[in-house]
Amino acid sequence: MISEVFVYIGYLILSINCVLLLKGFSTNGKPFRIFALYSVAMLIVQLASHITGKMHMRNLYLSHFYFGLQFLILSFFYYFILKEKFQRKVIIVLLILCLSFLIIQYALDWSLFFKFNLFEIFITSLPLIIYVTFHLYNLLNEKKEFYYINIGLLIYLFGSTVVFLTANLLLSLNTYKSFDFIYSLNVYLYVAYQLFILYDLINILKTNKKKLYE
Repeated sequence: MISEVFVYIGYLILSINCVLLLKGFSTNGKPFRIFALYSVAMLIVQLASHITGKMHMRNLYLSHFYFGLQFLILSFFYYFILKEKFQRKVIIVLLILCLSFLIIQYALDWSLFFKFNLFEIFITSLPLIIYVTFHLYNLLNEKKEFYYINIGLLIYLFGSTVVFLTANLLLSLNTYKSFDFIYSLNVYLYVAYQLFILYDLINILKTNKKKLYE
């Protein structure tokens, strides 16, 4: 199956990105190190999900770690790369509000931990889209730092949010052929996202290497 091949391609590119991020961990700034933490965390969660899936174990609960960690770590990432005080305040407010809503939701119904939570997907993805938009707007008058990472993340977040919301509807209607198409689309989006990250990392590391020899 083509999508299955792309799953492994995604893991491979993500692994390469993690190696590059760890390679430049000590020589780059705080945002770079936070993004390295994010990438390693995503690799661990995805490998755990893949392995448990192959073992036919229930692993829907791992999706909460994926979306939760992505939202939490990237919120800190954008807090440090956004310089406007208003934008930073928006991040703090949204971080507190979203985490509070999720804690309350799971406190009221713990069974959600073992289900696909559409509310969680929406509430952790929308703030990130706002942060990305802030940064891309700032880049109009600033040095294009993490530009391709932001473009890739914006495309992936828009696409994957629609994919996951649609997938849940298709599952409820038992239209598994359509669900396979939606799943494959998400895989392709993720591979594209990782390629954007890889391209940006290569440029960042090359630029830093040139500075060392100047």
